[in-house]
Amino acid sequence: MGTPQGSPLSPLLSNIVLDELDKELEKRSIRFVRYADDCQIYTGSKKAAERIRKNMITFIEDKLKLKVNREKSAVDRPWKRKFLGFSFTASSKGKAKIRIHRESIQRAKGRIREITSRKKSIPMEYRIGKLNRFIVGWRNYFRLAETPSVLKELMKWIRRRLRMVRWKEWKKPKTKVRNLIALGVSKQKAYEWGNTRKGYWRVACSPILHHTLNDAYWRRMGLKSLI
Repeated sequence: MGTPQGSPLSPLLSNIVLDELDKELEKRSIRFVRYADDCQIYTGSKKAAERIRKNMITFIEDKLKLKVNREKSAVDRPWKRKFLGFSFTASSKGKAKIRIHRESIQRAKGRIREITSRKKSIPMEYRIGKLNRFIVGWRNYFRLAETPSVLKELMKWIRRRLRMVRWKEWKKPKTKVRNLIALGVSKQKAYEWGNTRKGYWRVACSPILHHTLNDAYWRRMGLKSLI
């Protein structure tokens, strides 16, 4: 009681106190996974899950003298629940896959939006440095995920965000024309796109920037990958 949220002491105390819960679950041959005070229990049916949930709440509250957060506790399919940012795909042919929960992806996008905001006037090298630190840490944490298509789509979105920033950095039409020509675009196309009135986000998805500010371009700029 009174341990600050996020304190390094919190998970340590959880592991000490909840060791008895682990032993109780093991004694009953129940499949479970626990990290600090976050725990998931797996059963073969909803009926069994309801029974075990009731018994374990009684054990935790009566014997261990702890309080269960009933708002966060539920009986549900594994792929509808989140555990440490992870979830599962629906089982296919008896084999489920570990995936990144959609809330984790949305939080990641929120952080990436901050770093790649076109309102922030900072050098691209510095921006990519900050982005790389986030990408590497996030990639290492979610390395257990078995859904590479999600990471590929997220990388496409990141590169589009960077193209949007780069397009705004060029500002004036003549600067855009000059830079597009330097990247191998014909004078006619460079003039056409350099003077377009389309918005930054829309242009960032255009074939002209896909071709010039492509994956190889961002690798040369030092951008790390989630893949």
